[in-house]
Order: sequence, then structure tokens, then C-alpha cells
Amino acid sequence: MPALAPTEYTARITWLGRVVQDGGTLRSEPLQSAFTSFDGFEGEAHGGATRSSCVRVRSQYPEGTEIRNVRQLSVLSVEEIAGIAATMKLDDIDPSLMGVSMVIEGIPDFTHVPPSARLQCGTSIVIDMENRPCVFPGREIEAEHKGFGKAFKPAAKDRRGVTAWVEREGLFQIGDTLRLHVPDQRAWPPLGDLFT
Repeated sequence: MPALAPTEYTARITWLGRVVQDGGTLRSEPLQSAFTSFDGFEGEAHGGATRSSCVRVRSQYPEGTEIRNVRQLSVLSVEEIAGIAATMKLDDIDPSLMGVSMVIEGIPDFTHVPPSARLQCGTSIVIDMENRPCVFPGREIEAEHKGFGKAFKPAAKDRRGVTAWVEREGLFQIGDTLRLHVPDQRAWPPLGDLFT
């Protein structure tokens, strides 16, 4: 019996990019297509099979511990970027300023799709978890929009997108349609008490 269920939700890729290794910045360079290996996008600073643990998993490991890299990609939605920009009183935010790998359009409340969901179009990525807002995109935004950088972190709460890793290699291109597949399981009731 399958453990993942294809849904009726699809998304179109509207933007691709990569943070260049040793580029000294969080900014992504825009791409028309991206070959995706098991290590992530070619040339992506966040790529690789393993990574050093960071503050996101501080409760599990001391910072700097080598762990499996399930943060190869940063995926955001057009809809949530527009919401962040509106809250910040900006017309728009260039995805490159947020270190984005992929921007998609069409899946509501994208930041909260279940962990372990897949986005597939032949090539497949697995959603690890919500990508919590941090100050680094704010610094890039501040460089382009003076006085707005500090507004990013609170504006991005609950709409910063997700981190993801590659399950099946292949090529992503702007305009590709991805189908959302979700784990075929109910929510775990004790979580209701954990985060309240």
C-alpha cells in the first residue's frame, strides 16, 4: 500500500536560483534551469550529502556537528513572497535577496505543507520542514531597500517557505509543473500540546 498520496495540487516553477559557493553572500543568482543531483543544485552553497548542524537543530546536536543535509534547497511561493512584501510595505521582493533555490506558484499555505511531502515532475524533492525566518535575508534586503531590512523577519513568520532535499535527480526548468504528494497519515494528536 502506498505511503504517499498524490494530491490535486500542482505548482508552476516561476523562478530558480542558487547561492554560489564561496560567494560571501546569501544572494542567489537567477537560473533558467537547474540540474539537480542527490547533492542539490550544481554549484549551490547549501548542497552536499552532509552539512554542519546549525541553530535550527540546536536541540538535537551541538552546532558544527556533521549531519545529513536535508536543507539542500530553499523553496518559497509567489503568494507568500507577495504577503511578506505587502507586510513590509514593499511592492515586491526579489527572490535572490532571500537566498531562494525555487519559487513556485499555486499551492495555498505552502509553508505549512506536511514534512516529507514531495514535489514531483519526474525530478523529485522532499520537503523537510518550514524554513524559519532569520536575519540574513533582511541584510540583503536592507542593501537594496534602505530602512526595510529589519522588517523581514517578523513579516516572514509563517510564510518563509520550506527547506528540501533531492530524492530523484533530474532537471528543473522555469515553467515546469510540479505535483504535490503528501504522506498518507493523520496528524499526530499529542503535537497539539507540544507547541501551544
